[in-house]
Amino acid sequence: MRTNRRIHKIYTLLYKSFGPQHWWPGDTPFEIMVGAILTQNTNWRNVTRAIDNIKKAELLEPKKLLKNRKRIPRLIKPSGFYRLKAKRLVAFLEYYVHNYNSNISNLRAKSTKRLRSELLAISGIGNETADSILLYALSRPVFVTDVYTRRVFSRHNIFAYNLPYDDIRHIFEMKVPRDVQLYNEYHALLVKVGKEHCKKNEPLCTACPLGDITL
Repeated sequence: MRTNRRIHKIYTLLYKSFGPQHWWPGDTPFEIMVGAILTQNTNWRNVTRAIDNIKKAELLEPKKLLKNRKRIPRLIKPSGFYRLKAKRLVAFLEYYVHNYNSNISNLRAKSTKRLRSELLAISGIGNETADSILLYALSRPVFVTDVYTRRVFSRHNIFAYNLPYDDIRHIFEMKVPRDVQLYNEYHALLVKVGKEHCKKNEPLCTACPLGDITL
């Protein structure tokens, strides 16, 4: 079976097993962008607590949050590595406020290529965070690659675990139709199966929707 058919089959089986994931949670594009930065090296429950703190302080607005930058470390403490993440969040806020007047329409007016380049130039924002912002907050058909993507597909011999990030992204973007909702759902399903079955240690292959299939 060719690579594109194998990739499509994995998606079909995961969707049939888990259904729609309704990801990424967030009331506004800005909340999603903040979440993408805070979720680095932590679980979503901790991110939710941090965002709730910002909401309770009535600061979940770019200019307000930037103006109150000294309060950010305390507000986002539940997300872990909060001093480092505060610096990254401030760097993003400065970029968003100063270059785009914190206006989502101004961001959406730019090309995906330009935005990705600009996001990657912000201190502390790497490929996964940049692509999460592009896909989930800005509705760009960019495939997000994470540890679960690498784990699932390397274990099914589709590509090597340590393949460079952009190489993996290009494989998906060539083999899977460039559709925002499809990319959104596929990434969320990979996270789901990665957390529940395709664990780093002692994977639960017999219970996994992909465990006994021939790809």
